[in-house]
Amino acid sequence: MWKTPRPSLVAAVVSVLAAALALAVPPPVLSQQAGQPPVDVALVLAVDVSRSMSPGELRIQRKGYAEAIVSPEVLRAIAGGAHGRIAVTIFEWAADSHTREIQPWTLIETAADARLVSDRLLEEDSRGERRTSISGAIARGITLVEAAPYPSERQVIDISGDGPNNQGLPVTLERDRAIGKGITINGLPMMTRDGAGMLFGIDDLDEYYRRCVIGGPASFMIPVNGWDQFAEAVRRKLVLEIGGLVPGTPRDPWHRPGAQPARIVPAGYVGGERITPVQLGNDAPYDCMIGEKIWNQRRWIFDGDIR
Repeated sequence: MWKTPRPSLVAAVVSVLAAALALAVPPPVLSQQAGQPPVDVALVLAVDVSRSMSPGELRIQRKGYAEAIVSPEVLRAIAGGAHGRIAVTIFEWAADSHTREIQPWTLIETAADARLVSDRLLEEDSRGERRTSISGAIARGITLVEAAPYPSERQVIDISGDGPNNQGLPVTLERDRAIGKGITINGLPMMTRDGAGMLFGIDDLDEYYRRCVIGGPASFMIPVNGWDQFAEAVRRKLVLEIGGLVPGTPRDPWHRPGAQPARIVPAGYVGGERITPVQLGNDAPYDCMIGEKIWNQRRWIFDGDIR
């Protein structure tokens, strides 16, 4: 006949089982986010410094980011978030072997916080480096997102560049890996056509970014057709990213009444503005290895690696 075990025996068995489980399961790793304030977005700014850009153009880039971060529009976007703060980190990239941290993860909640980041950007000039590995930049961005010390509602890698991937892993592999982790990739393709970098550039860089680089929730790109447009483009992109806004919709600060709302379309004018959301429809095939092929065809022109 079954007898109800004595309470002392039950307690002993439970104790033994608990001890065994404690030995079998490793202790939890303390999160890097423990005790840190939540932010509306963890934003990685990845800035291209390949040698296709002149020292003057590299300075324009630095100044453009520095001015955008302290602009009234960006500060309003930060204040308007659910938490009223964002986290930002900035690095420069070229080959997949070269990334240079400019600003580690930093909380921006006030104008004074933004000014510190802006001043850091203006402390020194960028240095041009060889080759162009967008895939390497995305990989570094993923690592930074995963190490971010602040809990975030959204994670965004913001890639600026003036040419296609021509070194490292195929860009689509790293893009898809980021998207699989829930990270959004936005783009700032610089459509400038000057300098020696023209030999390794492509005319439809905006389409390349749309088809091969950007992706994830609410992803978009803003092509820059001239260096005089750069600062404005960075400011607009930051406002949209911070607010989690879709370009061309009524909540977009640059939306014009009566313009068509943003829709999933090929690269082109959206809502009257040259801002393109990522397309998820069926497109004609596009060669996302075009940069690698151009490099292999033309690298003999130079003794060293210009890009």
